[in-house]
Amino acid sequence: MTETPAVDVLIIGSGAAGLTAALRLPTHLKVTLLSKGAINSGSTPWAQGGIAAALGGIEDVEQHVHDTCRAGSDLPDVTVVRRVVASGARQIDWLRSLGMPFSSEDAPGETGTEQLHLTREGGHGTRRVAHAADHTGRTLVETLLETVYTRPNITLLEHQLAVDLITTHRLGLNDQPNRCVGAYVLDLKSDHVHTLRAGHVILATGGAAKAYLYTTNPDSSTGDGIAMGW
Repeated sequence: MTETPAVDVLIIGSGAAGLTAALRLPTHLKVTLLSKGAINSGSTPWAQGGIAAALGGIEDVEQHVHDTCRAGSDLPDVTVVRRVVASGARQIDWLRSLGMPFSSEDAPGETGTEQLHLTREGGHGTRRVAHAADHTGRTLVETLLETVYTRPNITLLEHQLAVDLITTHRLGLNDQPNRCVGAYVLDLKSDHVHTLRAGHVILATGGAAKAYLYTTNPDSSTGDGIAMGW
């Protein structure tokens, strides 16, 4: 087992969440981003439909919150749902600023600006799904990666499987508050385990749908972050 120099932030997962987290962090921070397989082998590139966002103001936000909670049989935490939904329009604007080529209407809107082509999917009461043809996820990853590759503070490591998180208490530092300070990582190419130390660790590993025998999710959807965080 070898140990590498510490970084400011270690991000485990290289899909939409991991790439976005890396880009949203201040550029003076040294960031390492881990991908369990090749960079485009996760779930995000498989997503075809689009990104649901409330683009019509506060009334559309409340309707989107209502639709989300109803589709989830009122199990979602409405406070979390409202926070996420309320940021949707800003996130779409941010992606467009990075060059995300969302599909647009044939004719410009009343203001003369390009209007997004919005679709309606299951559970939604109106058309609010922005998309890039029928390959939104793949195009999203490509767009985010183009910007990641321009950031010298971000190091992207492929074929790196996070095995477990390192905490201060696990290191025997019981006189300190228990916090995560890195991860043990298996290099799937060399079959060698190395230690990655970090000031902060972000889990962006996606879901665990591969726990089911029959699923449309890729083989990488094994809930690694859920298991480590638990």
